[in-house]
Amino acid sequence: MGIKYAVNEKFFDVWSPRMAYTLGYIFADGCLQELPEFRQKYISVTSTDTETIERLKNWMSSSHIDVHKKSSHPNRKIGYTLRIGNLSLYKSLTKRGVYPRKSLIIRFPDVPDRMLRYFILGYFDGDGCIALEKIKRKSGKIRTRKLGAIFTSGSPLFLKDLSEQISAAIGVKNQKIIKTWTAYQLRYSTTDSEKLFHFMYKGAGENEFLKRKHDIFKE
Repeated sequence: MGIKYAVNEKFFDVWSPRMAYTLGYIFADGCLQELPEFRQKYISVTSTDTETIERLKNWMSSSHIDVHKKSSHPNRKIGYTLRIGNLSLYKSLTKRGVYPRKSLIIRFPDVPDRMLRYFILGYFDGDGCIALEKIKRKSGKIRTRKLGAIFTSGSPLFLKDLSEQISAAIGVKNQKIIKTWTAYQLRYSTTDSEKLFHFMYKGAGENEFLKRKHDIFKE
């Protein structure tokens, strides 16, 4: 028999800010895997930030071991993977709209209004970024000219749903989904990004989000 690792099997059964954040992150950078030869089903979450992996592990009361994968590209960061083999968690996530090989077909899940900001923040920490356009004044000081919040997905339908959810929540216009070389993007202007910042981080406790992205956004 294999080693039995601890985990909260009921974690995704009841909505909470931490559950919503984790679900959002899994929609972005997680997946479900089936290994028929071992009769096992896994939840796999990846990140280049150890703090994210450790945070999700602690929230799910997991004792599973992280897998460190060194990138073959010299300029890329080391990736960290948390893989949990647990049928109850697997089934709970399928009920929440996560499926194997989901990247191109996933749709926005049914999220309670009070949990929406946490879900979006989790997704943003997984597959979101901030674009800053800076200019240098004659005095030598650097000033940010434009700010852009960007969400990325392989599924244009997910981003369309996300745009509608954000529009209803903070009163901004629905944005056009942009096709890139490898995926689709949902982008927000400076003013809308500022509204999005206050919406996502309001109510989030200390150490309950990716500090690196928060600090760039806050700048």
